[in-house]
Amino acid sequence: MDISSLKHIERPLKNGGKVIVVDTGAVLGPEELAMIQAMKSRSVGGFFEHMKSLIKSGPKKFMETFYMGYGHKSIGDCGNATVIVEGVSMLVPKAVQDWPLYSGQESSTRFIDFSKQIFLNPLGSAEGEKIQERWRTAYLHGLGWLQVGLKSRFPINEGEDEKVYNKAINARAFDIMRSFLPAGATTDLTWHMNLRQFADELLCLRHHPLDEVREVAETTEDALMEMYPSSFSKKRHTDTEQYVEEIMSENYYDADMIHADDQVIFFDNVFMRLLGQYRKAMENRPPKTELPKKIRECGNLTFEFFLDFGSFRDIQRHRAVVQQMPLLSTRYGFHPWYFSELGEGLRGEMKSFVYEQTVLINNLPTTKEIRQYYTGMGFNTTNRVTGDLHALVYLVELRGTRFVHPTLRRRALQMADVLMMRFGKNGLVLHLDPEPNRFDIRRGTHDIVIKS
Repeated sequence: MDISSLKHIERPLKNGGKVIVVDTGAVLGPEELAMIQAMKSRSVGGFFEHMKSLIKSGPKKFMETFYMGYGHKSIGDCGNATVIVEGVSMLVPKAVQDWPLYSGQESSTRFIDFSKQIFLNPLGSAEGEKIQERWRTAYLHGLGWLQVGLKSRFPINEGEDEKVYNKAINARAFDIMRSFLPAGATTDLTWHMNLRQFADELLCLRHHPLDEVREVAETTEDALMEMYPSSFSKKRHTDTEQYVEEIMSENYYDADMIHADDQVIFFDNVFMRLLGQYRKAMENRPPKTELPKKIRECGNLTFEFFLDFGSFRDIQRHRAVVQQMPLLSTRYGFHPWYFSELGEGLRGEMKSFVYEQTVLINNLPTTKEIRQYYTGMGFNTTNRVTGDLHALVYLVELRGTRFVHPTLRRRALQMADVLMMRFGKNGLVLHLDPEPNRFDIRRGTHDIVIKS
């Protein structure tokens, strides 16, 4: 197969980015595979008999004859698509990833050169550009200082690989200074789901509060419709569209919380008598092993806490839990951990800078949703996480290690404390990092590199 001959569908976005629907070059595409699987629900004919029908009529006629007339969404579960979205703000991946069956990746802030990266300025104003460029200058200034200063705080130990050590130091510096990047900084993401999930999520995204997200949704829908014409259409149900529009405009962002301290609070509706049936499963679970999924029947817990937007980007990857989308603003202050990592020489300067930026951001003549593009990712947001024991145990064990960003790690360990307090007497055992706060140069190996 000649890879260069693949016919990817590419659509531009107004801001200079693009949406790409990937053509894998498969002889049996997602739609054909979905239809062949769906036919098994209506006949017991063998796979090769269905293939004969496909070969005889050709893919287009085959799909027009069967797929369009079936009218059941489950067919779309049997075929997958991959979409690439490039050159969008940090807010777009969060909107796309706010879906329980999303699969994909987002570009890491550790591997983007923000000295040149475009910052999206939806206001198109000089004031907006000034705020964003001030963030860029502060980011580069702090990064240069940290890549030297961190080595005095965490000197290399005897026997450690210098190349890996340097990468670990750089990772720490990038993780600190990402807080000084505005959410309008651009990034890329991949988006891989089945055809049904794409259709269902695009219904919501095309009513998103942000124009940028709506454009991505509509452009993606058009591109998918061109690639898979039997699976996507512009058909709209007015009542459904109006309902989703109301939900997305009134209930999408969560900006309030019932407490304002540095702790996590929780509520639970776990059925303790039913949980007793899983005592042995909780007591005997070895490390790196998940609890049985059936434990979900015992109920959920809800946690609330403040967390900077940068670390929210990390915890949002856990789609087995339900998370509300926070509104990024200056309301709850800049997370103090980032200042504490800067050292005496830079800390006071950056505190003054963030105060000045706060004033400039809040004086912008625009909506609270658009102000997000100009707000640094180190500002705190409200977070509400709801999940069952299977999902929450996995989350706290994965996010409570030395390799996780410290502001998120602290919340994960606080959640772990609550889980043990509530369910330790019922047999729950957590396998946590014994030294979660130790600087470990193995952080420098968490990369994708060409094999030598």
